[in-house]
Amino acid sequence: MKRIITFLFATGLCAALATGCKEEHTTYSDAEYVMFSDSVSLNMVLENQNYFTVPVSSTRACDYDRTFGVEVIDKGSTAIEGLHYRLLSNSVTIPAGKRSAEVRVRTYYDEFEPSDTLQFNLQLVMPEQLDWDLYPKLSRVRMLKGCTFHIEDFIGWCVVTSTFLQNYPGVENTSVQRLIKSVQDPNDPNSIILRNWLFTGYHIKLTFDPSDPSLPLVSMPEDQVLSDELSVFGQINGDNKILVTNSPNYYSFYDACAQNVKLWSLVYVNNMGTLVGSVGTFYNIIEWVSQEEADRLEREDGMKKHE
Repeated sequence: MKRIITFLFATGLCAALATGCKEEHTTYSDAEYVMFSDSVSLNMVLENQNYFTVPVSSTRACDYDRTFGVEVIDKGSTAIEGLHYRLLSNSVTIPAGKRSAEVRVRTYYDEFEPSDTLQFNLQLVMPEQLDWDLYPKLSRVRMLKGCTFHIEDFIGWCVVTSTFLQNYPGVENTSVQRLIKSVQDPNDPNSIILRNWLFTGYHIKLTFDPSDPSLPLVSMPEDQVLSDELSVFGQINGDNKILVTNSPNYYSFYDACAQNVKLWSLVYVNNMGTLVGSVGTFYNIIEWVSQEEADRLEREDGMKKHE
């Protein structure tokens, strides 16, 4: 059922909104429409951020404030108002001389589960002539929980699953999975060292970018040594070093809630700094586990610990 929250007109707004402003108001000659900037608004719900905004736009500016009501449409909503979110205001005002404003939404971080992607629908309440059929007056607001990044969550035992091991297990691996340990990089607070990542004796640096929680990227420096060529390929094609970095063709992400990394790696071979050839692009999943889970994997599943 629709719940109309409110519908307000700003003081001085005339009944002639169909044509814009009063004669004494200076306006643009363009047709006037008001709409949400996006038909779908995707927002991160963060521990240290209590609200997000949903932008509203107008095709023209007027020399007075314009205030419109906002309503929540229950149909199609999976989020519960008052539990997961609430509107900070029941109206939105486009200031004089401006073409945009924002609907502010308060969120309740602790009420979201890590895997939750919840949504609700907002609709502008305004005169029909301001509704542009090319752009809807309704916006589907989606909310995704984002956990705060802590480097400590990515230190310790982790299970690596790699398509590289499926194609090139070498003389060492009998499975596409390895149980390894990560440690803090002493020179970089946002980096870790994956010890014995895919092959024993070869350690890989992984760097997290926590600057934008909505784009939690990871990267690997270039020319890291994954293994020697002979024990993996059975022959030497370059300088006997298999090199690896993150693939430039795909994004690699970390999930601070689930404590895992999904990494696209580019594997290649050089000879004295000159590229001999690319081995390929491979997908890797790294999942951090507790000491107890690592012990269980070793005891029950026979996974060898590579420290």
